[in-house]
Parts: sequence; structure tokens; C-alpha cells
Amino acid sequence: MYSLFLPPPLHFSSTVFPPPLLPLLLLYSLYLLYSSSFLLFLPPPLLFLLSISPSALSLSVQGYIPSYLEKDEPCVVCGDKATGYHYRCITCEGCKGFFRRTIQKNLHPAYSCKYDGCCIIDKITRNQCQLCRFRKCIAVGMAMDLVLDDSKRVAKRRLIEENREKRKKDEIVKTLQTRPEPDSSEWELIRHVTEAHRHTNAQGSHWKQKRKFLVRFLMTSQLFYNTSSLFPQPEDIGQSPGVPTPDGDKVDLEAFSEFTKIITPAITRVVDFAKKLPMFSELPCEDQIILLKGCCMEIMSLRAAVRYDPESETLTLSGEMAVKREQLKNGGLGVVSDAIFDLGKSLAQFNLDDSEVALLQAVLLMSSDRSGLTSVDKIEKCQETYLLAFEHYINHRKHNIPHFWPKLLMKVTDLRMIGACHASRFLHMKVECPNELFPPLFLEVFEDQEV
Repeated sequence: MYSLFLPPPLHFSSTVFPPPLLPLLLLYSLYLLYSSSFLLFLPPPLLFLLSISPSALSLSVQGYIPSYLEKDEPCVVCGDKATGYHYRCITCEGCKGFFRRTIQKNLHPAYSCKYDGCCIIDKITRNQCQLCRFRKCIAVGMAMDLVLDDSKRVAKRRLIEENREKRKKDEIVKTLQTRPEPDSSEWELIRHVTEAHRHTNAQGSHWKQKRKFLVRFLMTSQLFYNTSSLFPQPEDIGQSPGVPTPDGDKVDLEAFSEFTKIITPAITRVVDFAKKLPMFSELPCEDQIILLKGCCMEIMSLRAAVRYDPESETLTLSGEMAVKREQLKNGGLGVVSDAIFDLGKSLAQFNLDDSEVALLQAVLLMSSDRSGLTSVDKIEKCQETYLLAFEHYINHRKHNIPHFWPKLLMKVTDLRMIGACHASRFLHMKVECPNELFPPLFLEVFEDQEV
């Protein structure tokens, strides 16, 4: 039974994931990324049980005692409870610190005794005579040469830190070497999904050249440019009618009209991508429709986000239309455009290849938590298959970003949020924009979605 508050003991490389799969993976990703702050969200009773056991409580009060010491072994200098070997003798923390400070600061020549060096040193009197305490430290065998000066202490700490970092790197290398990579069946699945993505992704590998051409026109203030048609001049675009929206921005009806012209082919390409996946075609027709309606905006947003250009700060929609944040916002998406652009900025650091984008789309498509599904178990197993192949492919790629796999999984959450926000935004667009501007397929996919 998995707790809602604790990450389950998952191993991503295992062959079987406990259902429901994706929520647990995302929770585990949160744990990996934010483990230091994760405990802040636990309820106080659970946090108490996690952080303070009886043995831990006892340990925190008594302090750490090495296993080589006998119980209640005394300090050879003052008789207080010893904490370990310090400078070649079993001493308490107090005498250890006293001896270290005395040597490091060369204080012993200034020490004096009022009673001709005849003081008895115990844990009560040890602070009354520094000279007798220091002499006893020497008498019991504490070694002055083992006390490091500042430069040696800094060098020692640096060496310890270097060794710690080396162990970390060695552990990472060892972990990477032991992480499984795709087997033959997974490579075949990855190839199949990648081809499905490439065959349904507008402009394919030539989108950059196309996009740069469009960006140049965009940067001269023309809103859109398309080689097959001419759009209004820049001065006319500012005069297009705008409709106030509930969240304070306006819908530029002219921009909205241009966006709707590319939405139908974009949706069609998402449908074609899904149909090319064998696992998807085996599902009941009703489930296929539910999955497509649920993931369509998420996949279109992903395809736009991976075509983000940091230099011009634009996204390329449907492989042919480069737009800035405000243009996408004024064209009807409102705050959803901010989420898509932010995702694009984030994904730019990941340097995803076609296979990774394709597998991410397959994971979004096979989301078993869509409302109304009948083949939930089968869809969960399909997503599990894609996730396992995805993880193994990430192992094969050997990205340099720490925690790459859990960070990438968190993008699924971002995309799901974009889909949910768009469903709400669509209701506003329906009220604010003329019905004739909505293509039939646009309405069919996004109408009647749960908000």
C-alpha cells in the first residue's frame, strides 16, 4: 500500500511498475528533485515518525559514540565520557578541543599554575588550571604533531572534498554502466514510434530553415507570412477588432482566424501519429477517441515547444508559422501561451532528439486517467511499455543533465496542465469569437472536454 505522502520504492529499470504508473513516477521524480524540501509537506505526525525514532532520539541526546569504545569509557585526561580517539588518546570532546586550540594558537607558553603544577584534573576542575590540564594531555600521550595548522587543515579538507567528489563521479559512472539500455524489442518499438512522429511532424528536419525565413518577416513587424498567401499589412493588423476576455487580455480576431487555419492540419497530424502506433489501434474505438481528445492539445503544445528559438523568442506552430509570446496570447490562448513558451525555454536545455519527443508523445497519448475509458488496465500496460523503453533509451543517450529522466518526466505534468488550462480557455473563446471562425474538427476535439 503506497502512501500519498511518501515516494514509493520504485526502480525505474524494473520490468514491472505498480499501477497507477505515471502518477507514482511523477511523485518519485518530485522526491528525487526536491527531496530536501519534500518533508515540509508531510503532516506533523508522519514527519515525526519519519524523522525521530526512539533510537534516533537517544542518539541525538547522547551524541555519536564509536563502536570501538566500551560503554561509558572515560576520558584519560579529565574522566568525562570519552567520544573517541583524538590525537592518539581516548578523550572527551572538551579535552580534544582544548588541546587543539592550545597547539594551533601556541598558547601553552603563556599558561601558568597558582599551585606549582600540582592541580588534580577532572571534569569539574579541568577549566580551572590550563597548565596542569595541558601537561596531563601530554603525559597521557596526546600528540602535538597530529594537530594541523590552518594551512594543513585547509589542505586536508580540500583533499577530503576532492576524494568525496571523486567517489561521487565513480559512483555515477558505475551507475551509468549498470543502467539497462533498450533490448531488441524496445529498439524496434522506439524505431516505430520515431518513424510515426517523423511522418506526421510538419516540415520534418527542414523546419529550422523554414522557420528562420518566417522569423525574418516576423521581426520586421509582419504578424504572419506564408508563401502561398498574402496577409494584411502590419499597420492593418493593429486595427483588427479585439474582444475583451475575463482574464483581462483581448482576443485579436484576425490573429485567431489565422491560428484556426493551421489548427485542422495540426490536429490531423496528431491523429495520424496515434494511428501509426500498433498498441493504439488495438484499443476500442471509443477509447481511441477519448485518448485523442485528451492528448491533442498536449501533443501540439509539445511539438511547438521543441521548436522554440531563444534568439528570436518565437515558437513555430505547425512547422510553418513563427509567433511571439504576445501574438499567441492575443490570438486566443491567453495565459496558456505563457505556459507553452515557458515549456519551450525549459525544453531547449534538454536537447531532445526525435525519438525522445516521439516517446514523450506516446506517453501522453496512453494516459489511463482520462475520464470515460473502458480499457484502463490495457492502456496502463501500453504506457508502461513506452515508459520502460523511454527510460532505457535515456540511459543509452547518456545526457549530461543531472536527474535527466525524472526532470523529463516532470514535463508530462507541465503538458497535462497546459491541456487542462486550454480546456478552460476554449470555453472563453467559444463565447468571445464568432462561430464561423471555428473549424469543425477544432470543435469536435475540444468541445465537451472536462475543465
